[in-house]
Order: sequence, then structure tokens, then C-alpha cells
Amino acid sequence: MPEIGFAFPNIDPVAISIGPLSIQWYGLAYLVSLVLGSLYIKKLVSTRKLWSAEPQLKSAAVEDMAFYTFLGIFIGGRLGYVLFYNFSYYLQNPLEVFSVWDGGMSIHGGVLFSALIILVYSRVKQIYYRQLFDVLMAALPIGLFLGRIANFVNGELYGHVTNVAWAVRFPAGGSVPRHPSQLYESLLEGLVSFVILWVLVWKFGGLKRPGYIAGVSAILYGISRIFVEFFRVPDVQIGYYLGFVTQGMILSIPMILLGIYFVASSKSAQQKQV
Repeated sequence: MPEIGFAFPNIDPVAISIGPLSIQWYGLAYLVSLVLGSLYIKKLVSTRKLWSAEPQLKSAAVEDMAFYTFLGIFIGGRLGYVLFYNFSYYLQNPLEVFSVWDGGMSIHGGVLFSALIILVYSRVKQIYYRQLFDVLMAALPIGLFLGRIANFVNGELYGHVTNVAWAVRFPAGGSVPRHPSQLYESLLEGLVSFVILWVLVWKFGGLKRPGYIAGVSAILYGISRIFVEFFRVPDVQIGYYLGFVTQGMILSIPMILLGIYFVASSKSAQQKQV
């Protein structure tokens, strides 16, 4: 009887190696996301017809903002994982907090911490914070798409055992067929969300309502993440609450609620801006 699903491809975890320097796929995903995200944001802020008023953020300042956001996602992602997913372990092994090469990042923590940094940046640069959130959240699916692809390449964050035709046998998952939940997330959080946001921005003038695109992006991420959590194996040290609720689901609910608030208040924010 033939085995169900596909064998996990034998991919070297190191994407680029030059002498003693090596870059893993996850690090490469961060780097490429930063470059592509910056280019897309520049395109958004330089296209005047997308805005109801002249955007305060200028193309020349995009790299600075993108760098601070990247820093926030990296630091916040790590701190979020420590606090939300494995606090007791890191409390006993505090030096392991800095072992980022061993994995352990939380997108929820990254988004929260980078949002705080951008709020400070907006005050310093005198730029409306909703405008910054809009362009950043419009570009966020790019990073989510590439990041989840990197998770797949690393053979981590896989799904439950299944007999669907597209199942994958991950070495770390006991070589039994499993849902490739990383690809589900890459598709929903990344590609589908980017297309929806692109249509709202370029076809329906979403950036003309401050906070609207940021809100929709947060809602899309939260819903996508909660949906995929039903297929994804939860962190072993946490497991399930009430038999089916995961930590990822719980952390996604505030994002959805905050997204709804930003969408609901975007019309009044537009009237104040004009």
C-alpha cells in the first residue's frame, strides 16, 4: 500500500553560505520581506491619488520607518514568544532568551512591540500614526507569506495527522502524513490577505480613510490565524484550553477587535484629516 502524502523535501536549512557566514531561510525571509515591504510602501506613499490629503510620510523616510518596524518585530517577536508561549522555561533559563537561532518567535508580540515603536516614531516625526499603521499593515502580508514559507522549509509548525492528498510527511513530525499548516498560513495570511488589501487600496481608495487598511489587515490576520489553528499542532508546552482553544487563537482575538475599532472609526478619522 503506497504511503499517503508527500515526503518532506530535503532542503538545507542554510539558504546562503559564504565562508564562515551563513544565513538560514528564516533570516533570509526577514531580509527579503524588509526590502520588498519598503519598496511597496514607497510606491504607496508616492502615489498621490491613493490619499485624501498629501501623505505626511515621504519616500525618503520609509527606510528609517521600515528599519524600526523590523527591529520591533524581531525584538517583540522574541519577547512575545518568551512571555506568551514558554515563560516558565525562560524564567528558569534566562540566558536562553537570547538564543534566537534555536527558534521561537511570536507574530502577535512582534506586531504589538513594533506598533509601540511606530507610535513613538509618529510623535517624533509628527506623522499621523494611522497613516503609518496603514502602509505598514498593507505590506505585512508580504512578510507573513515569506515567513510561513520559511517555516515550511524548516519543517516546523506543522499540522495534525491527516490523510488528505496534499499531506506532507515531516521528519520532525514522526514521518506520518500531516497538514502543511505553514502553507495554509502562507496562503491565507500572506497571499490572500495581500490581494484583498491591494484591491481595497488601489481600487477602492482604502488609504483615504485613516486606519481602515490597518484595521482590515488585522482582522484578516486574526481570522486566518484562528482558522489555521484548527489544523496546526499547538505548542507542546501549552496544548489546548478547553480541549480545542489554542494560544494563537486567544492572542488573535484582540487583533480582530482592534481591527474592527480601526475600521469603524476610519470614516470619522478621515473627516478630521480633511
